[in-house]
Amino acid sequence: MPHKPPTVFPQELKLLSLLGERLKLARMRRKLSNPVVAQRAGISRTSLYKLEAGDPGATLGTYLRVMAALGLEADINALAADDKVGRKLQDLALEAPASATRRRRTVPQAPAGRADGSGTAS
Repeated sequence: MPHKPPTVFPQELKLLSLLGERLKLARMRRKLSNPVVAQRAGISRTSLYKLEAGDPGATLGTYLRVMAALGLEADINALAADDKVGRKLQDLALEAPASATRRRRTVPQAPAGRADGSGTAS
């Protein structure tokens, strides 16, 4: 029995659609046809069409293959590169708790005087 695909929210669909549109524009600026890019990426023309339309069923690997066919594979490094929320959470976890910042008790030292610590000088 096939499992139900995960729910994709409207804002996520919009993001996928915009990404697909950017890839389509990149293909068109290079004056490459659908069959040529699909062949270079090793995918079907139907998969390329779905990817450019923002179909949520397209895999990340398919996106990467198309980006490589367009010479844009290095752009994948920009995904989630600046995790501001995660870094803030990490910084908060690294801060020392207030109880750990208390001073240690100091051990009282013997008064100055004789070496045996009796405190009287001869």
